Amino acid sequence: MIRSVLTDIFLALAVLLVLASCVGLLVMRDVYQRLHYVTPVALIAPLLLGLAVLAQSGWSESSSLTWLALLFMIVAGPFLTHATIRAARIRETGDWRPGHGREDGQSRDAGRAGGRS
Repeated sequence: MIRSVLTDIFLALAVLLVLASCVGLLVMRDVYQRLHYVTPVALIAPLLLGLAVLAQSGWSESSSLTWLALLFMIVAGPFLTHATIRAARIRETGDWRPGHGREDGQSRDAGRAGGRS
């Protein structure tokens, strides 16, 4: 009885967190602001799901595999976020380093086409 109540609470919290993050993703203006709302979905929601599995089945082989997958997600999440930010910066300015890219908003292709004429 207590296990199923805990499982339901953890799952409900995970669903609410994902829904709130989705609203944040829809409301924010640019990719940098939106990435702040991806982090709870990538780190906290899986942790809540892992706690739900643990509450439902206790320490077992299936729960240990769940925690192993969670560990991978927790380690890989920040690297994925960093790579996404770097890719967005490269797309906007042509370089990921501050001060090395285009800051005037010109297209990379427009600059190249002018030099070939």
